[in-house]
Amino acid sequence: MSRYKRFFADIRLESGEIVTAHCPNPGRMLGLLVEDTPALITESKNPKAKLKYRLEALKEGDQWVGVNTGWPNLLIRNAIVARLIPSLDGYPVIRPEVRYGHNSRIDLKLEDHPSRPDAYVEVKNVHLSRTPGLAEFPDCVTERGAKHLYELIDMVAAGYRAVVVFCVQRDDVDRFDVCADLDPKFATAYRAARVAGVEIVALSFDFDETGLRFHHTLTIT
Repeated sequence: MSRYKRFFADIRLESGEIVTAHCPNPGRMLGLLVEDTPALITESKNPKAKLKYRLEALKEGDQWVGVNTGWPNLLIRNAIVARLIPSLDGYPVIRPEVRYGHNSRIDLKLEDHPSRPDAYVEVKNVHLSRTPGLAEFPDCVTERGAKHLYELIDMVAAGYRAVVVFCVQRDDVDRFDVCADLDPKFATAYRAARVAGVEIVALSFDFDETGLRFHHTLTIT
């Protein structure tokens, strides 16, 4: 496997044929972009798709790691509906992509809880693990990510709940922390958010050739 132009990846199939797949991840994918890394791809059923294949996961050692940033919002929504996140239980209405803040959209807005304020839920995709057992975010500078944290602080000040759910597409980790060395400004915003009352959740998902499944909740360090 090799990636170029951010959204293209050349994949050698078992037959030896090399195909170009869509890489649905604009980040650095630190630790994963190694020549000849085993990859999992899916074949598009959309006849209008520009590329026939889509990259889903890469193998790091013995561990499959999901890289498709299109999955986390659906995974977290399903986890909420399945009552796998106790702190977000009891909201009968879940609305995606609701406008808020300074021209932003929240990934999920939870409404109509009988006794708790509406919750603004931001979902972040995580794949990085540089230390055994530790999942980290981000793997590169994300000004947009820091902006979202400050907007969530404003929502808490306005009387709402604000929650960041880190969706970890690997199951070999049990703790989560931010990468202050890779993005100090995001780390500063993250610390400020926690002090202000923004809630942090991190969930691990198991990934193999058959798909993604909830695995466990991580400890926030």
